[in-house]
Amino acid sequence: MITIIGAGLGGLTLARVLQKNGAQVQIYELESSPSARSQGGTLDLHAESGQFALQQAGLFEEFAKLARPEGEDWRFLDQRGEVLFEEISSAELKEGEGRPEIDRKLLRGLLIDSLKPGTISWGRKINSVHSLGDSRHVLDFTDGESEIVEMLVGADGSWSKVRRLLSAAVPEYSGLSFIELRLSNIDERNPELSTLVGRGSLSVNAPGKGISAQRNGDGSVRVYLAFRVAESWIQGCGIDFHDAAAARRALAGFFEGWDSQLLELILRSDGDVTPRPIYALPIGHSWQATAGVTLLGDAAHLMSPFAGEGANLAMQDGAELALALLAQPEDANAAVASYETAMFPRAEAAAAESAANLKLFYNDEAPYSIISKFQNPSTTVA
Repeated sequence: MITIIGAGLGGLTLARVLQKNGAQVQIYELESSPSARSQGGTLDLHAESGQFALQQAGLFEEFAKLARPEGEDWRFLDQRGEVLFEEISSAELKEGEGRPEIDRKLLRGLLIDSLKPGTISWGRKINSVHSLGDSRHVLDFTDGESEIVEMLVGADGSWSKVRRLLSAAVPEYSGLSFIELRLSNIDERNPELSTLVGRGSLSVNAPGKGISAQRNGDGSVRVYLAFRVAESWIQGCGIDFHDAAAARRALAGFFEGWDSQLLELILRSDGDVTPRPIYALPIGHSWQATAGVTLLGDAAHLMSPFAGEGANLAMQDGAELALALLAQPEDANAAVASYETAMFPRAEAAAAESAANLKLFYNDEAPYSIISKFQNPSTTVA
């Protein structure tokens, strides 16, 4: 039995590929149900990672029905609203090509629905995990129950409790904080802003700050305000984020002098105003192979979102770990060691790219630094 902590995209992919091939698996998830909270915005799935994982899971055709290839469009504007650079994608999805978009909620639902009933135990929050000194580990739940497991996989995200069995590393603040906003039903409520955003993503970058917008498949647009600030800024900036209307007005003030339509992306947003400081594990995070336990996804290699690799790597981790375990059913520890040997350098390269791209988006040469990267993908940053 493979025990997975966390029903995110990586843990679900691992469970699906294992179960599809006859292996026994159990997931423990702290959320009470699949709909307990918003699952975030939209993801672009890469051919070599996210799409590969769905192929191994036997779900690519279902994914193709939900994907939005046109969501790959990306438009860069300056502060006056003038287009500086634009990428237009194909509206046709071809297997193994491109980076088509899909709403995270739909993708997670696709994976959940592919599992046998009872595979996921909802509302099971882990209080602590400890080793018995051999390959077994004890899960202590917040409801007072405990369970001994033979093969444990930590897919429990940024602040993983399973990670403590393997590493003392903790996520570090990246120097950047997002404020997330949302424009619901944008085509009907704000058609001019819908035209501004286009079919995919919009970015307006400046030294130390920026406005980004991303179209979702549910008719909404998520807006992200970026600020290169101290970790304490969210608590100390004087904005009451619980008072959404006042928070929007205050946030728009940081972009005074920018094009009025760009400010309307902030002022016309509806719903919550959500601060999201960006954290990352140290680049090259790794650990010594330990019997009976491993990590995947953000638990293993949390990084900023500026390479679009987080969810993709989590899904690839899940697929690759499943394939390794299936190839060596009598020696799970050897399978895990094989998986980790391949995963560590892959994750290190992606984390380095993410950290470098973060600089390009908001450094003193922005927006031209990041536009140059799009025009010349081989560009590197020291």
